Amino acid sequence: MKKVYGSAQEALDGLLFDGMMIAAGGFGLCGIPELLIAAIRDAGTKNLTVASNNAGVDDFGLGVLLQTRQVKKMISSYVGENAEFMRQYLSGELELEFNPQGTLAERMRAGGAGIPGFYTKTGVGTVIAEGKEHKEFNGQTYILEKAIVADLSIVKAWRADPSGNLVFRKTARNFNPPAATCGTICVAEVEEIVPLGTLDPDHIHLPGIYVHRLVQGHHEKRIEQRTVRKRA
Repeated sequence: MKKVYGSAQEALDGLLFDGMMIAAGGFGLCGIPELLIAAIRDAGTKNLTVASNNAGVDDFGLGVLLQTRQVKKMISSYVGENAEFMRQYLSGELELEFNPQGTLAERMRAGGAGIPGFYTKTGVGTVIAEGKEHKEFNGQTYILEKAIVADLSIVKAWRADPSGNLVFRKTARNFNPPAATCGTICVAEVEEIVPLGTLDPDHIHLPGIYVHRLVQGHHEKRIEQRTVRKRA
């Protein structure tokens, strides 16, 4: 089975359709599938529901899909670094389903593991719990959260082999593994594709069985908030 494609556009060929749900890895601008996001923008696919921790910044990451009005709903934890995200939400142009970060990660992981839902204490007594089933276990109240199963997962890794085994680099791993597993189809972009047998099996973070298509490319890797010390 061929998994390696020549470009992000080729890797997404035949997978995109209006109204689809996409799970995207990354945290802020760290470990985001920037090439695949740009290819989705160029494809013009619209009315998207996107599950991701946030939406990047105004002109990079998932923020570019907000600029082009291709997203109708975000399932996210944080909106603070993206002024357009905040503007669209507050003006009623964008639907937003807020999730605590751990809940969002577990919803993705559960979807990939075939678990339809789970109970958690996080959010009990807040607006997060409104409309959700409540249940008591050992005298404690929990709410039911449903798993996320997306039409497509897009993730970013450091290295891969042609079978799709992935290795992430440090904190760039973040939401990528659970996002990858919860998609019916997973497309991964990587910095380097190495020959089969190069990766130590004990060092593989995501087995290739979850990855259907791969593309290697060059990445801009912007810094979301650059903080430096003043010179003495």
